[in-house]
Amino acid sequence: VCSAVTRKEETNKRKKEKEKQKAKKETRECCVRMSAEEQQGKEAEQQHAFQHDYHRRSFTEEPDAEVRLRRDSAAAAAEGKEVVPKENFLGSGMSAAELSHYYSTQTDGTGVIRWDVWLRPYAETLRNRYAHVQWLKQEMEKKEGGLVNFAHSYNMFGFHRGTGPDGRHGIHYREWAPGAKSISLTGDFNGWRRDTHYLSREEWGRWHIFLPDNADGTSAISHNTRVKLQVELQSGQFEDRVSPWAKRVVQFGGSSIFDGVYWQPQPYQWKYPLPQRGPESGLRIYEAHIGMATQEPRIGTYKEFTQTIVPYVEKLGYNCIQLMAIMEHGYYASFGYQVCNFFAVSSRFGTPEDLKELVDECHKRHIYVLLDIVHSHASKNVLDGINNFDGTDYLFHAGEKGHHSIWDSRLFNYGQWETLRFLLSNVSWYLEEYRFDGFRFDGVTSMLYHHHGIGDNNFNYDEYFGGSVDGDALAYLTLANDLAHQVRPGAVVIAEDVSGFACLCRPVQEGGVGFDCRLHMACPDMWIHMLKGAAKDEDWNMGSIAFTLANRRWMEPCISYAESHDQALVGDKTIAFWLMDKEMYWNMSILQEPNLIVSRGIALHKMIRLITMYLGGDGYLTFMGNEFGHPEWIDFPRPGNNESYHYARRRWDLAWDNLLRYQQLREFDQAMCAVEENYHVLAARQAYVSLTHEGDKLIVFERAGLLCVFNFHPSKSFSDYRIPVSTPGEYHVVLDSDAPKFGGHSRVDPNVSHFTEQQGMCGQPCSMKIYSPSRVAMVFAKVK
Repeated sequence: VCSAVTRKEETNKRKKEKEKQKAKKETRECCVRMSAEEQQGKEAEQQHAFQHDYHRRSFTEEPDAEVRLRRDSAAAAAEGKEVVPKENFLGSGMSAAELSHYYSTQTDGTGVIRWDVWLRPYAETLRNRYAHVQWLKQEMEKKEGGLVNFAHSYNMFGFHRGTGPDGRHGIHYREWAPGAKSISLTGDFNGWRRDTHYLSREEWGRWHIFLPDNADGTSAISHNTRVKLQVELQSGQFEDRVSPWAKRVVQFGGSSIFDGVYWQPQPYQWKYPLPQRGPESGLRIYEAHIGMATQEPRIGTYKEFTQTIVPYVEKLGYNCIQLMAIMEHGYYASFGYQVCNFFAVSSRFGTPEDLKELVDECHKRHIYVLLDIVHSHASKNVLDGINNFDGTDYLFHAGEKGHHSIWDSRLFNYGQWETLRFLLSNVSWYLEEYRFDGFRFDGVTSMLYHHHGIGDNNFNYDEYFGGSVDGDALAYLTLANDLAHQVRPGAVVIAEDVSGFACLCRPVQEGGVGFDCRLHMACPDMWIHMLKGAAKDEDWNMGSIAFTLANRRWMEPCISYAESHDQALVGDKTIAFWLMDKEMYWNMSILQEPNLIVSRGIALHKMIRLITMYLGGDGYLTFMGNEFGHPEWIDFPRPGNNESYHYARRRWDLAWDNLLRYQQLREFDQAMCAVEENYHVLAARQAYVSLTHEGDKLIVFERAGLLCVFNFHPSKSFSDYRIPVSTPGEYHVVLDSDAPKFGGHSRVDPNVSHFTEQQGMCGQPCSMKIYSPSRVAMVFAKVK
C-alpha cells in the first residue's frame, strides 16, 4: 500500500512538473523583433498570456481531494503521526486545485471560491452574506407569501379596480405613510375638495379608501384625470403629495411640478412573444434616449422611436436596446437620473401604451429591451417625489447618511422592510407590466459602499469583504437579481460598477450577487485618456491596450464599450470629435480627398470600436449615433445654453448622406456586428493575445476561431509579416477596416488566401505571413 501511495505521489509530481514546463513555454518571449527598449511591453504581454493560460487550466487534478485529505489525516492520527500535505495553499492544507474542487460542491455561499481560490480567506464573510439573504427570503415567505409575491405589492398599493365590502365595484386606493396624521384624496373627480375623501388608517402604517362606482356604473374617478393627496403631517401642517405608486404623472400647463393622473385605459394587447436568447448569442447593446432620438431640436416620442429607430437598430445588427430616462424625472437635463416617480414612465415621450408598443415592436424583431433602472438614489423633490412623503425620512436613511453629497439626492435605506417592498416591486413592475427583458442598474458602486465611491478608495479584496460594504444594499441587489430571473427567465441584468467588486456577476446560489454582467468601465476610460493625452500615436503602448481590454474577472462577464452617453456629456466630446474636431465640419465629403486629420480619425475610430468589441468583453455597447461618428457632444436644454435642444438630438441626416464619410463609419459598424453574429465572438471564451509588438505597434489575438490583427502604427506597413496562428489551414479576410466602402484606402486584397506554415511562434504551433497596412484592422477566418 505504501508503495502504491508513493507511486501515485510521484505520478502527480511529474504531472505538475509538466504543467509548469508548459506554462513556462507558453509565457516565454514571443517575438524576436522586440528590442531592449520594448522590454516593458514584452513583460506585460507575458503576464497577460500567463493569466489566460492560468484560467484555461483545469482545477480538478484530484477529484476526491477533500476526502483523501480527511482519510489520510484520520489514518495518521490513528498511528500518532502528523500529516504534512503536499501543498498548503492559503493555509488550507490543500492545493489550489483541490480547494477549487472542494468549494464547487458547497451550497453555503462559498461556491464562488471555486472560480477564485484567493477568496478563501473571506469564506466566512461570504457565508454570512448568503445566510442573510436566505433569512430575508424566509421572512418574506412567512410574512408575504414569498419573494415574488412580496414584489407584487404594486397590485395592493396605489389605485386598483376591485370589489368593496358590500360587493359593489369601484376603486381601491392604499398607501403606506406611517408618519401621517391624516390623508385625503383630492382631484378633478371631486372638484379638488380636500375634506370629502379621507383615507382610513390600517395597521402597519397603511391607509386605505374605497370609492364605489357611480350609480350609472361609471368610475368614481375618470380615466386620465388629475388626482393628488393631501397629507397632514405630525406638525399639523397640510401638504400636497403624489402617490409613490403612481402609474402616470404629467406636468400640466407648463408647470415644472408633476400632478398624479388616474390611468385606467383598455389593457394593451401584446402581439409578440418574449424573445429568447441562445447561449451562442452575444449581447450587442444599442444605448438610446427617447427624447434625443429625433433629428429636430425638440423632444422625441415613443411612437417616433418605434417607427424609425427600432428598424434602424435592427438593420445595424444590434440585438438589444437599452433605454435611458424612462422612469419619470422632474429635470429633463438630468438624463433621467433624478427619478421622482418610480412606477411612472416619462410622460414627455407619450403614454404608457406607447412604450408598450415600442417594446412589442422590438420583440417582433427579436430585440431585447433593457431598462436603465435607478435604485441607487432618488430625487429630493417633495411636491411630486417620494422625499419626505409623510413628513419623515420615509424610505431613506436619516441625517447625513440619507443624502448624497455630490448628486444632491436622497439615499435609500435598504435595510428597511418597506424600502425592499417598494424597490423589489419596481423591478417586478417593469418586467411584467412593460415586458422589459432586464435592466442596467445605475450607480451600483454608490450602493455597495458606505462611502459611495467618493474620494480615494483602494478597491481590493479587503475592501470588497470589509466594513466599507453596505450589507443591506448588497442584500437588496442580490434579492433584485434573484427576483428578476424568477419573474423573467432569461432576463439580462447589468451592473454599472467601477470598483471591480468580486463575485458581482456570479449566480446567487454560488454566493454571488447575481448580475449577468458588468460594464467594463476601464475601456472608455483608457481610450479617452489616450485621446486627450499628449502622447503621439507612435507612443501608444500595445501591451497596455491589450491588457486593459482583456483584464477582467474570470467567469464574470463584462460588457465592453468604447464610449457611452457618459463620455460625450457637455464638457467632453465623442471619440470621433476627439479624433477629428473641427475638421468634421468641413472635410467629411467623399468628393474630396480626406486630409491627414480626417484620414487618421476615420481609421482609428473603426479600429478602436472593433478591438473593443472583439477583445474587450462578453457583450458590447454603443450610444446611439456614435456608430457613425456623431460629432460634438451632448447638452440638454438649460439656462446656461438658453434652453437649446441643439445638442440634445441626433444628426441622422449625416449618417444617411451618401456624399459624407459618416455613412462609411456606419457601414463598418454594421459589418462589425454582422461578423460577430456569424462567428459568435462575444459568446466565445476570452480571447488569447498571442502577440503585442511595441515597435511595430501590432496586436494579434484569436477568439471564436477568428484571427484578429491590428496595426496601430501611424505610417509603417509590413509585407510578409509573420504572425502566430493556433490552427493550421487556409485563411481569408472576413473584415477589413481599409475597404473602400468603409472609407479605407483599399490596400488589402480580399481575394488573397493565406496559408499557415508549420513554424511555431509565440507559443502557437503555426504561423503565417500577411501584408499589414498601417492603421488597419483585419479579421481572418479559416476556410472550412
